[in-house]
Amino acid sequence: MDSTRVVITGLGAITPLGLTSKDMWSGLCAGSCGIGPVTAFDPVGFTCKIAGEVPDYRIRDYVPKSHRKATKLMSRDIELSVIAAHEAISDSGLVTKGIDPESINIDPTRMAINLGAGLISCDLVELAPAVAASTVNGTFDIRKWGKDGLESVTPLWLLKYLPNMLPCHIGIIHDIQGPSNTITCAEAGSHLAMSEALSVIARGAADVALAGGAEAKVNPIVFIRQCLIGRATSENNDDPATACRPFDADAHGSVFGEGAGIVILENIENARRRQAGIYAEVVGFGQSNSINPRFEHIEPDGKGIRIAIEKAIARAQISPAELDLVIPHGTGIPQDDLAEARGIEAALGEAASDVAVWPTKSMLSNTGAASGAIDVIAATVAMNEDNIPAAKNCDRIADGCNLNIVRKPMKKKIRYALCCSYTYGGQTAAIVLKNTSDETAG
Repeated sequence: MDSTRVVITGLGAITPLGLTSKDMWSGLCAGSCGIGPVTAFDPVGFTCKIAGEVPDYRIRDYVPKSHRKATKLMSRDIELSVIAAHEAISDSGLVTKGIDPESINIDPTRMAINLGAGLISCDLVELAPAVAASTVNGTFDIRKWGKDGLESVTPLWLLKYLPNMLPCHIGIIHDIQGPSNTITCAEAGSHLAMSEALSVIARGAADVALAGGAEAKVNPIVFIRQCLIGRATSENNDDPATACRPFDADAHGSVFGEGAGIVILENIENARRRQAGIYAEVVGFGQSNSINPRFEHIEPDGKGIRIAIEKAIARAQISPAELDLVIPHGTGIPQDDLAEARGIEAALGEAASDVAVWPTKSMLSNTGAASGAIDVIAATVAMNEDNIPAAKNCDRIADGCNLNIVRKPMKKKIRYALCCSYTYGGQTAAIVLKNTSDETAG
């Protein structure tokens, strides 16, 4: 199983910096910020009034005519995943039923899909009439909800909000008939989904897999939770570009957003057989779980992150000194950033002060289950461009953080890159990528 080599042959992303992975990379290199005032809903009364929202799009442009009726049953999260999947498949050179039904070049039974997804929150406008019908003198009555309220809800309503609907819609559009799985572990979801996809390919259940994640956190129900538990920043509402400050001494909290990141993972022999372009090889992954009694934050010593990174490096069979780039989770929540820094330092040892660390959420926002895959895409492109853009809003590194934060653009040959993530539920994950540009084809 471990002898199977799995490579990345396609990239797809929709983020606050653009509708494609190329848009995202251009924005990261330019130091652009996709965070701005919330437009998806009126944030009056919210302590945080800014978010990372993706540019306008038409979902009909990303699905074949035969599937367009189904777009009525797509939540925002599903739409984002469909868009990223379309780019990733197209970028890989694979031709599926959803790309061109007359020129399919892959056996759909040998194609898998593994995605990370959030707990999708419903649109209030869809439930408001049902809730109104379930009140008596201004008080919600559960008996009226069962009798009168639910009659106001369309029978297919729930299909928009099941997390497994992301791979379901993508699978139908592109006729993916191999293993399908959805992982709902918040911000660690897409890293965990990618590691599951690696295992699917390694055990011979598929030759190719779509892997990554998507989430839309710019929703009043999701948003208010982050405000109430103090994870969302209440600072810089009037200056969104400076609001999210991972590992910075003036950080006050995270900024939440929406996006999707999907990569095409492929058995290297299959990729070479069809002469596909190879971006990088996935050589290591690790995961752990360590719950802090204060559930709003990760444990102060970053133990779970340390374990995940150590496992990923061990599986990659490299030393920490061989890493040239780390993309941390880096949310901008001071105590979590410090805990993550401690975990990374503990895992890398003496190499921690030398390895370049490039946080991205100051430009992309915290896109939940999408964030890990988006970071993997950023690391993959950085590896292919021999270029590490500068971190944004890390002007004065926080006390206690001894990481080598990249504050100026850096031209550098990246041999190995590490991406890591965590949730405030305790899940942690890490992935190691290898540069394959020096290998000969065939």
